[in-house]
Amino acid sequence: MLTVDFSRFPLAPGDRVLDLGCGGGRHAFECYRRGANVVALDQNAEEIAEVKRWFDAMAAAGEAPAGSSAVAMEGNALALPFEDESFDKIIISEVMEHIPDDKGVLGEMFRVLKPGGLLAVTVPRWLPEKICWALSDEYHEVEGGHIRIYRGDELLDKLREAGLNPYGTHHAHGLHAPYWWIKCAVGVNNDKALPVKAYHQLLVWDIVGTPVISKLTRAAEAALNPVIGKSFVAYASKPNRAGA
Repeated sequence: MLTVDFSRFPLAPGDRVLDLGCGGGRHAFECYRRGANVVALDQNAEEIAEVKRWFDAMAAAGEAPAGSSAVAMEGNALALPFEDESFDKIIISEVMEHIPDDKGVLGEMFRVLKPGGLLAVTVPRWLPEKICWALSDEYHEVEGGHIRIYRGDELLDKLREAGLNPYGTHHAHGLHAPYWWIKCAVGVNNDKALPVKAYHQLLVWDIVGTPVISKLTRAAEAALNPVIGKSFVAYASKPNRAGA
């Protein structure tokens, strides 16, 4: 399940891509399949170990084009272990809402992104997230949980303050907002509640269902995204140097 729309965030074979705060690696895997040279970085050692295992499996299965590469590594988003201007593209998905010094992270991403490079950032959308917080303290009041709710304009202003030029936005995962509202209402960890189990089955059908079911769920998600899409996605570019 991808949040970034690669039709708005084009990759070229051989692009060096950083998936910052990669989590389970969903975007890193897609970049690898598209022929990029991917670095997946996260502070969670267990997730990095799992992402590395998937990279190895993809290589063994021949899923990545020749010439592409993939590395999984632990690291700190506020002190990236990379040289200046060393990445063509950076993805940071559902991470910034967890980090107190979000401006510091933006500064680090600006530093390691090449002039003319592209950034994709996704965060929980304001309204769906406000409803989750209103329904459940347990949803966000956990160690490492969400500490802020961005309005779209606020995030775009922070991208500009960091020196980046936003060039597009959209919303994603409209089918997922009601699922999280139900979970927050019945208990975030209460996965045995019947409404949670029933809605989860719908999401499974969306991902692995028959072509007919997937066609219906994708149409529903496309209709819901502008209204209750759970994620806000912004794309930005780093200006080229003057005279370049």
